[in-house]
Amino acid sequence: MKRERLERGMIHVYTGNGKGKTTASLGLALRAIGHGYSVYMIQFMKGDIEYGELVSARNLLTPHLTIRQMGRPDFVNKENPEKIDIEWAQKAFKLAQEVIRGGEHDMVILDEVNVAVDFGLVGLEDLLRLLRGKPENLELVLTGRYAKSEVMQVADLVTEMLDIKHYYAQGVESRKGIDK
Repeated sequence: MKRERLERGMIHVYTGNGKGKTTASLGLALRAIGHGYSVYMIQFMKGDIEYGELVSARNLLTPHLTIRQMGRPDFVNKENPEKIDIEWAQKAFKLAQEVIRGGEHDMVILDEVNVAVDFGLVGLEDLLRLLRGKPENLELVLTGRYAKSEVMQVADLVTEMLDIKHYYAQGVESRKGIDK
């Protein structure tokens, strides 16, 4: 049985220094899955961390949502990224190209790709080529702080999360089930 596909996919960008970029993309994924669409998420610069979305995808949403972590569990030093961080980001980008070209998914989320570009782990021109060559029926979602203006110009929707107040400033650490 042939499944319904999107007639016209858009490019979304969720950026800014506020909380909720990945969460917004996952909400969009959940909505898409509810209508029978297939979603593939690649998490740049994230690895070996048991985020709640991984557990949900594995336990509740398989095979409709695939999430691949592509990185180390450590923070990447923007000024001096380690070779392994560059390699992981390049592998993630190559996977993104393959998944997008493969045409099996209706939505592809490139989580934290904006940060990977800002840190120089992924080339801006490479990302722009990917965006411009996006299949017509694919919804493509990019998250992460520091979205470049060139990326925002190509996008169909840009949302900036603004940090007005956050409990981190009061010393509250990342909480299981809420922040991770």
